[in-house]
Amino acid sequence: MTSILNQLETLIAARRSHPKQGSYTNALIDAGLPRMAQKVGEEAVEVVVAALAQDKPRQVSESADLLYHLLVMWSELDVSLADVEAELAQRHKPD
Repeated sequence: MTSILNQLETLIAARRSHPKQGSYTNALIDAGLPRMAQKVGEEAVEVVVAALAQDKPRQVSESADLLYHLLVMWSELDVSLADVEAELAQRHKPD
């Protein structure tokens, strides 16, 4: 079964090759890397604020926003979810 993150990554790639009028993903792609990076920064701050407020529903929502915006930015940089997963696996050293 494919994870929702993999599904989003596939959708973002599809939007790149087949733009859809009115798509938020396409608006980010068209705006370019500076806007993508700005959105990642904004969402990261919102994740921190939600954490400090100990607001779990908001934490979940803002974390989802952050992951989505990271996927869009990674697509611009030719970084895949598999690349990040491989890096995490490499860092994981069983005790």
